[in-house]
Amino acid sequence: MKKEDKYIVVEQITQLVNEYEHFYVTDIASLNSEETSSLRRACHKEDVKLYVVKNTLLKKALQGLETDYSSLFDTLKGNTALMFCNTGNAAAKLIKEFRKDKSVPALKAAYVEECFYIGPEHLDTLIHIKSKNELIADIVALLQSPAKNVVSALQSGGTILHGVLKTLEEREN
Repeated sequence: MKKEDKYIVVEQITQLVNEYEHFYVTDIASLNSEETSSLRRACHKEDVKLYVVKNTLLKKALQGLETDYSSLFDTLKGNTALMFCNTGNAAAKLIKEFRKDKSVPALKAAYVEECFYIGPEHLDTLIHIKSKNELIADIVALLQSPAKNVVSALQSGGTILHGVLKTLEEREN
């Protein structure tokens, strides 16, 4: 590969890392062409971008970014494919679904919600991870719940009080 071509690939990787919030480092080497095509179709359906890279070029691209990705460098051995997504758990769910029939893609590492997950043992954790927006929505729902209970109690209390007063009024007559 020419030096100019390497520079272009490094720029493409850098652009993808900046464009997507999350990425997964995987190994899909043992897939045949039919299985790879199937994985690519599944990725496209789930808005996950699959990009096969050379480890040295990926490392060079990551070193040129502001975030310190050095904890991922030990996983850059063998064949490497990147899965980019804007939903933190989309690629993890795809990997788990695809692994039902095969042992591939193998998760090497992931950068999700500004955290590093190194090793395949984190796949289940990544599947259940919530995005920042989902967490904010959960907090808002929790904060609204007591207020709704108070309003509901006040409304039902008013109805009960009205019923008691009406009953007392009827007894006096």
